[in-house]
Amino acid sequence: MNKLFVAYKPRFVSSNRFLGQLKKKYNIKKAGYSGTLDPFAQGSLIVGFGRATKLFQFLNLDKKVYKATLWLGANSETLDIENKVTKVQVPKFTLQNIEIVLKNMVGKIKYIPPKFSAKSINGERAYKLARAGITPQLKEIESEIFNIKLINYNHPFLTIEMTVSKGSYIRSFAEIIGRKLGTTAILSFLERTSEGKFTFKNEKEINPLEALEFPKNTYLGNPEDIFLGKKIDINLLKNRNNGTFILDFENSFSILKIQNDEVKYLLNNYK
Repeated sequence: MNKLFVAYKPRFVSSNRFLGQLKKKYNIKKAGYSGTLDPFAQGSLIVGFGRATKLFQFLNLDKKVYKATLWLGANSETLDIENKVTKVQVPKFTLQNIEIVLKNMVGKIKYIPPKFSAKSINGERAYKLARAGITPQLKEIESEIFNIKLINYNHPFLTIEMTVSKGSYIRSFAEIIGRKLGTTAILSFLERTSEGKFTFKNEKEINPLEALEFPKNTYLGNPEDIFLGKKIDINLLKNRNNGTFILDFENSFSILKIQNDEVKYLLNNYK
């Protein structure tokens, strides 16, 4: 079965374990997901069965939306409540002060990812190394915060919604926000509400042709050439400009890339 859909990962379950549960539920052997969620986090996880896993690379997932609750004055090794939490009393902040800090977070930001994260280090997840007592050597990365919205403030809990670039670590952002407020902060809740334009809809199948954002092209030759994966003569394509295109047939489609009058298959005969 080839199927693309958004599943909802629960808290305190790794993305790999959750995928295993889905494979068992649907009796599927080949499956994958795009955009790992840390075990502590919950929310939208794009899943593919069969050949649908090949579509991940073509999906526009540049922006992701998270809802997060920060616990101000708290601290833990994992930057969330998954580990032992210590806390101190901190005075209540004014909404104006919070809004200023959040506004100043918008833009590109450089930081070190949390050691208890799904960041891959030589093929091993950082959180697995950290749990084994090994300090992962993490390098500074750059992310972009496109927008932050204050949802609720019930001291010492601050709930926000963030739109960020892919590969961002919200727990690190929480730590930075706490530091800018003059205290510490960890996450007591984290939910990914969307990846790109994709949100959870009860595991409803996504139509790949609606998900992909490439323009359609037309092959003027024999469609059998495409089905057999034969080399494509650019003169037999209606649109010969550089770019990535979809060739849509009645029961399948292919993704092609045109560059400098050369045509290359990126994905062929997807059914």
